[in-house]
This record gives sequence, C-alpha cells and structure tokens, in this order.
Amino acid sequence: MKILVTGGTGTLGKHVVPLLRATGADVVTLSRHGDIACDLLTEVPALDADVVVHLAGGQKGDDIATRNLLAACAGVRHFVYISVIGADTVPLAWLRTKLACEEAIASSGVPFTILRAAQFHELTLTMVRGLAKLPIVPVPGLRLQPVDARDVAQRIAELAVGAPAGRVADLAGPAVYEMKQLVQDYLTTAGKRRLTVPVRLPGKAGKAYRGGRNLTLDGDHGTHTWEEFLAAV
Repeated sequence: MKILVTGGTGTLGKHVVPLLRATGADVVTLSRHGDIACDLLTEVPALDADVVVHLAGGQKGDDIATRNLLAACAGVRHFVYISVIGADTVPLAWLRTKLACEEAIASSGVPFTILRAAQFHELTLTMVRGLAKLPIVPVPGLRLQPVDARDVAQRIAELAVGAPAGRVADLAGPAVYEMKQLVQDYLTTAGKRRLTVPVRLPGKAGKAYRGGRNLTLDGDHGTHTWEEFLAAV
C-alpha cells in the first residue's frame, strides 16, 4: 500500500507518519519541502498513491488546498481527512472552512473517511499561554475537551489502513475543562501568579461555545490527559 501524507511534519503528522510506516506501508509526504515538493494552494500534480491522508491545514485557504488535492486524486482508493469538532455548529470562519473541506470531500466521488477531533493540547497551551502574558488574565466562559495528538495519530493511522468509513465518531480528550481551570493549571505549572477576570464571549460563536457545541460527550475519547501534557512541557 502506498500512502501519501500532507502535513507530515506538523503537530499531528510527525506522529502519524512513523505509525503508518510501522505497518509496512510505503509512505511519502507532500509539502513545500516534503518527498513531493508542492504548494497545495497551487495546482497539485497527479498523485500516485492508494491512500491520501490529508493533515495539512492553516487558518486560511484550507478549502482551496483540499479541492486542489482532490482534483489530483484520480485512482486514489481512500481519502482520509482530519477535521474539527464543531465544524458545523460553531460559527467561526476557520470552522466554516473546515466544513467546506468536508463537503468537498463528500461530493468528490473519492471514497473517504473524515475524523473530527477536539483542540490538540498544543493549541490549548498556545491559547492559555497567550492569555497569561497579560497582567490581568481574561478568562472566556467556555469549556474545552483537549485531546493529545498521539491519540489522534493512532486513530488516523488505523483509519488510513482500513476501509473508507465516511464520517466516523468524533475524538476528544478524556475530560472536559472550564477555561478557568486550564489557565490556572498553566499558571501553576509555569510558576506564575496572575489575577483572572471572567469575560463573556459575544455573538453566535459565544452562544455555541457556552452551549458546548465544541464538545463531544458521546464520541470517542483519548487516554493522554491535559495534566500529563503540561507536566512534560
């Protein structure tokens, strides 16, 4: 089996690629500096692969990159995509782009599997670290269910070597946290003292977050915890 991975050196990809290679698959990466040098925002050459695992992503242009990649997938038997929990329920521009990618994949005619995951621990840390730079820390009234990239990588690798399954069960971390707790955990670990003040997220996005639309209580859950991640940083 030949598997092509986009975003193979990213937060998720660096775990996925060795897991796939351990199965005996022939794994190649596609990126500006990968085994196949290519910018997904421009025309993508025809792909010689049985399976495409699309992990590359950014704040802008994901829908364009995904459509370009799909256009090069003649002969591909399985397209695996990592999306985000809340893509269809939280009205943020970035999540709307993720939903547009899902829709493009579903209508492409290429057999596919889509996994929605919660925010990675790394993204959660970036968020709370940024808030904690302020002398008085604003704490949005929302909850997160951060997941470890290793847990997501394990699931992606299993899905990639299996049969196309459409959209599968969401994957989140083992626990739900109030943002205040995540911030305090970081401050304690970093040895910092800050005053915190609650802030209300405005608009439809705020309402969606307060309603837990970014969470999955009925989906699957990883095993690595936020506390374990912080202790290792």
